[in-house]
Amino acid sequence: MKTISVTELRGNIYKLLDEVLETGIPLEVNKGGRKLKIIPAEKVDKLQNLVKRPHVIKGNPDELVDISWEKEVNLDLP
Repeated sequence: MKTISVTELRGNIYKLLDEVLETGIPLEVNKGGRKLKIIPAEKVDKLQNLVKRPHVIKGNPDELVDISWEKEVNLDLP
């Protein structure tokens, strides 16, 4: 969570409010030793902030579905 002063809030209020709405991350404002929070009223889907990384999987991603680990892992626990 980002903490700012009232002076910084006053100077950048529109940018800071847009940032809170886009990210869903609350903004903390310090005023005279006391703290206030600016949070979005509706919940933000955290998955929308994920960055796409199309080159992470080498090969065909559809082949991952059919991988069998039965021969690799022994799950016989005592």
